[in-house]
Amino acid sequence: MTDLRSTDRFSDRVADYVRFRPDYPRALVGWLHEQGVRPDWTVADIGAGTGISSKLFLDAGHRVTGVEPNAPMRAAAEQWLGTEGRFRSHDGTAEATGLADGSVDLIIAGQAFHWFDKEKVRTEFTRVLSDRGLVAVFWNTRRLIGTPFLEGYERLLHEYGIDYVSVAGRYADDEAMAQWFGHGYRGMASFPHGQKLDYEALLGRTMSSSYMPKPGHPNHEPLLFALRSLFDATQDGGTIDFDYHTRIFAGHPDA
Repeated sequence: MTDLRSTDRFSDRVADYVRFRPDYPRALVGWLHEQGVRPDWTVADIGAGTGISSKLFLDAGHRVTGVEPNAPMRAAAEQWLGTEGRFRSHDGTAEATGLADGSVDLIIAGQAFHWFDKEKVRTEFTRVLSDRGLVAVFWNTRRLIGTPFLEGYERLLHEYGIDYVSVAGRYADDEAMAQWFGHGYRGMASFPHGQKLDYEALLGRTMSSSYMPKPGHPNHEPLLFALRSLFDATQDGGTIDFDYHTRIFAGHPDA
């Protein structure tokens, strides 16, 4: 959305995003195939970013169009996936994809979904879906409690993040997602996921988040000190576990 610069706020974080952002569990694709999705279905990855979710569906045999408005992120996806014949990149937004009517069998949206205008994308998704089509929305939800690292990391984000509370509050809960789909809601699933990170990777993962202060911001150096201290206090064998629940919702949204 315009108040939080959703289409450009990651432009100076692409390198960290490419190297350190988590992928998604392959079980997501298996679950969708159980819902009737076939490997020959065409996929549009809306808000494709650097191509993380596109790669998951390419690996499962799908043809994927990555729709992404941010030029540096789109370029990163093209560099990574451009030699894959079943992938093409497209400059468009979630609310105005530029895709043809009824041209897509499966629309997927990952972490980017919480930036979309939810009413406008419902209409746009319905327009581009084929008659058999489905929408799948999924994201990694970081676990907030359960280990000293996870609990300390959440405190760190509240203390040093620039607009962390505003961004975190944009993620929909299960009830809100069911309501977004309306009568076409098929259901949801949740899968455990995670990353094992050394300090360099933890720092990169942290700085890939749009609400973390960059060099020059008064919170940046205190953040680095606090992050190093948290890592040293909670690491085991030189790494920490960065744990998620990956949640997926599927259906055909009411127009």
